Amino acid sequence: MKILIQNGRVIDPASGLDQVCDLALAAGRIVGVGRVPPEFAPNRTLDASGCLVLPGLVDLAARLREPGHEHEGMLESEMAAAVAGGVTSLVCPPDTDPVLDEPGLVEMLKFRAEKLHQARLFPLGALTRGLAGEVLTEMAELTESGCVGFGQAEVPLASTQVLQRTLQYAATFGYTVWLRPQELHLGKGVAASGALATRLGLSGIPVAAETIALHTIFELLKTTGARVHLCRLSSAAGVELVRRAKAEGLHVTCDVSINSLHLTENDIGFFDSRARLLPPLRQQRDRDALRAALLDGTIDALVSDHNPVDEDAKTLPFAEAEPGATGLELLLSLALKWSQDGSGVPLARALAVVTSAPAQVLGSALGTLQASIGQLVEGGVGDVCIVNPQDTWVVQAAALCSQGKHTPFSGYELPGRVRTTLVGGQIAFERR
Repeated sequence: MKILIQNGRVIDPASGLDQVCDLALAAGRIVGVGRVPPEFAPNRTLDASGCLVLPGLVDLAARLREPGHEHEGMLESEMAAAVAGGVTSLVCPPDTDPVLDEPGLVEMLKFRAEKLHQARLFPLGALTRGLAGEVLTEMAELTESGCVGFGQAEVPLASTQVLQRTLQYAATFGYTVWLRPQELHLGKGVAASGALATRLGLSGIPVAAETIALHTIFELLKTTGARVHLCRLSSAAGVELVRRAKAEGLHVTCDVSINSLHLTENDIGFFDSRARLLPPLRQQRDRDALRAALLDGTIDALVSDHNPVDEDAKTLPFAEAEPGATGLELLLSLALKWSQDGSGVPLARALAVVTSAPAQVLGSALGTLQASIGQLVEGGVGDVCIVNPQDTWVVQAAALCSQGKHTPFSGYELPGRVRTTLVGGQIAFERR
């Protein structure tokens, strides 16, 4: 299939390209950016007038709920949601059922995903068997089966000694450890500690739950030399610690979720369980610090934190509701909103944090795809997103492709509607 995308504003944050030009794809690869080969005869031409032509988005945090939680989401529905949102590559955590701690489970999941011919799936392997925090997994075998890193998902390690050993082992072989910084005992609440949680009678999660975990991780990094990706920072104090760690030369990258970037604890409202999230929504000063850090590069990437939850698990009292929200279809629009809401964020930066920057976080774990995921480069894979930035849309649960319909952004009017998504040079999604 040869496809020619004409008259679009082609933006590639990785190279700095931003101009109206054509893009040619053939045999799953990009064969022309701006300059179409003279012998190129397209099977199909897409008119992208008035649209942005972007690299396919890379999402570092998306639960697909399969295997084990098919009542909340299936590969078919969540992969469809990904390409509907322009996401062509995504990382899924290991907390499936069974846990991704055996090579066979990883290979089966990747095989199922590849059969759908939609987004590319990059699984994280479990750091410890069963996520129990006791015995290390066979990281080498899991890497060979397709894992791009290792983590504990939402299960903090109780033992600092086990964490030290995992970092030592990972450093020896160049693996990246993915951790959400949260101290085990302080992190058992349901909302951010503060006046609002007290007034609502909700158990709190203090900022110290994040900062204590960060201090521990950074001290261990100094002695092990390991590489860590911090998942979903939530506080101003956490941002400052990461800024210092990077200045000291520690091998640290991090991300923030669309929820923490745009919302605060006030969005809980009258116990709205759609805002029951992990990490919890914090105060406005935390949100402001997260935005500034994402802009200046202290935070590397923006993620959807996609976590579909079924109706029965959400329609409960706030403290009893399952945490999580759908986000794959909102990631691009909320990145554009961040750029358009008067905070002085250049469009190129807003797009970089969902394309080239998360691809750089994955780095060599992408293997042969490292040179082309998250960017538009001749010879690279044909993962492309075409979006109309002027086409606004209202988030409505029933219209979402994801099996999970719950999001705190329900009813919001957002900019940017994905028109077409191509994965490997083939049209994976096209809005009618």
